[in-house]
Amino acid sequence: MITQSELKELFDYDKDSGLFTRVKNQGSRGKIGDIAGSKRNTGYIAIKAKGKQYQAHRLAWLYMTGEFPEYDIDHINHVRDDNRWENLREATRIDNCQNMSKSSANTSGCTGVTWNKENNKWLAYISIDGKRSYLGYHTEYSDAVNARKNAEVLYGFHENHGKDKVC
Repeated sequence: MITQSELKELFDYDKDSGLFTRVKNQGSRGKIGDIAGSKRNTGYIAIKAKGKQYQAHRLAWLYMTGEFPEYDIDHINHVRDDNRWENLREATRIDNCQNMSKSSANTSGCTGVTWNKENNKWLAYISIDGKRSYLGYHTEYSDAVNARKNAEVLYGFHENHGKDKVC
C-alpha cells in the first residue's frame, strides 16, 4: 500500500479543486503537470500509483491526513468525482448510507415516502441498520414527508440525504 510520502513524490493534490497532478514523469502514463486519474463507470476517479489502482478520494484522505481512511469516504454532495477536501468526510458504512442521493426509481419525490394503493394513503418509512421502520399512513403527502424528515433528524441522517446531487 502506498504511503503519504510516496504519494507526495508522485502527485500534488489541490484541496480546492480536488484534482491530483503529476509531479514526476511516470513513463507512458503521464508527464509532469498532467491531471492524474480517469473516471470509472462507477463515477469515481481511479489513479494508478506504484502499480496499484486507488480511488482518488481515498488518496486525498491519505494525502491530507497521512493515513488511509479506516472507514468509507463520503462525498457529501453525492458527486462521486468531486474530490475537493471540503466535500469529503470519513464515515462508517451506516453514516455513508445516511447520506445517499434520491433513488432514480423514486416516484413520490421524497425518499421513504410511497403511495399505498390498498389504503389510498401515503406511507412513510425509514431504514435503520437494515431494518425498515414504518412511520405511519398519511392522508396528506406533506404529513408523510414531515414524518420522514423528522425521523431523519431523530436518527442523525445527513442533511443532504435523499436529495439529488448537491453542486
